[in-house]
Amino acid sequence: MNYLSATNPLGSYIIMAVMLLAVYLLMFLPQKKQQKREAAMRSALEIGDEVLTQGGIIGRVVSLKDDTIVIETGSDRVKIRILRNAVAANTTPKDSTGSK
Repeated sequence: MNYLSATNPLGSYIIMAVMLLAVYLLMFLPQKKQQKREAAMRSALEIGDEVLTQGGIIGRVVSLKDDTIVIETGSDRVKIRILRNAVAANTTPKDSTGSK
């Protein structure tokens, strides 16, 4: 019996299921992994880390709360309170031993 013939609707369903699985594996799975990495980076922030916000502001962390952080920018030491989710990257250079 040929399950993948054009006249058999079961073959169409199998092809559709394979295509949906491929879309999930190629699009949604990498996105979830990226979100987990970003959440881990944000939860590992420490006072003194240099961060880049999604708005392009670069600053040093001076205070940490549950869902907000305070960063200090520039030589005039302006302090800005931002949401933890607004942090795009931790730009603190780390050496090979894991310390700063």
